[in-house]
Amino acid sequence: MRRRAFMALLGGAAAAWPLRARAQQAAVPVIGFLHTRSQEAYPSYAAFLKGLGQTGFVEGQSVRIEYRWAAGQYDRLPAMAADLARRKVNVIVAGGGEPSPRAAKAASSHIPILFVIGSDPVRAGLVESYRRPGGNITGINIMTDLLEAKRLGLLHDLVPEATTVGFLWNPRFASAAENQVPDAQEAARALGLTLRPLPVSTADDIDAAFDTIRVERILAVAVSADPFLDMSRNRIIALAARHSVPAMYQFREHAVAGGLMSYGIDLDEVYRQAGLYAGRILKGEKPADLPVLQPTKFQFVINLRAAKALGVKISDNVLSLADEVIE
Repeated sequence: MRRRAFMALLGGAAAAWPLRARAQQAAVPVIGFLHTRSQEAYPSYAAFLKGLGQTGFVEGQSVRIEYRWAAGQYDRLPAMAADLARRKVNVIVAGGGEPSPRAAKAASSHIPILFVIGSDPVRAGLVESYRRPGGNITGINIMTDLLEAKRLGLLHDLVPEATTVGFLWNPRFASAAENQVPDAQEAARALGLTLRPLPVSTADDIDAAFDTIRVERILAVAVSADPFLDMSRNRIIALAARHSVPAMYQFREHAVAGGLMSYGIDLDEVYRQAGLYAGRILKGEKPADLPVLQPTKFQFVINLRAAKALGVKISDNVLSLADEVIE
């Protein structure tokens, strides 16, 4: 082969290589991950990637993930969801409560959406039914709203002398006003208790709520499920300890961080399941055909170190109910 012809062939191959590389890169599916928490306060990142990996997708190799963290500022979600829709991601995983999937649903009617929320998705207007979601949305209901009665019951067993229970909730979190407060009030009435709702949307509000707890001599407090409150767990746990107030939380992470006790789902298992569903959607399954999942395993966790610091005596009966005891 003549030198000039060889160089022309080499040049053509070199020119084709970037095009081929770009085509291969474009073929890698992209997940838009939209969450109400901050990245630092998201405890189940590894679990989601594990579930995704079980379907054959590995971040940075066979799938790319575009993360969008609202850090408790729910008004940022619509713009974040719209940005993911413009980028034409293959699926949007919307976690941390209703604000994320609602924003995603408003942004796209054709991109598959996978939610992780604590309220009823049918009642929220996200899906038609649990068995046949319809449309482009399915996901997991982690049932945090439905567990208020159980949490208050356990708190009442622990502190039977508390006739009034404080209830921290965020009025900026739509599900709290629509579901959590009414459900908690109904559960309190059934137990013969008075619920004292304490609205908190800022760090100063949290401080003010505990001042109210002290002034009104409220002997126990329940903390609702809300991304802002989840991200504020260390502040809440510290204030509960300072005021010697037994508190019930939604997730195990709170008890591990020093909270007295928690009752709720296994977040790691839920997000592993979310990773599995995301992988199935990337492989071509339609959200309309994937039933909405609900957890079947719940965790009651007691932190005995926190109980000792608070001066709380936990009965053998309550201890026997615990799935995990932190000593």
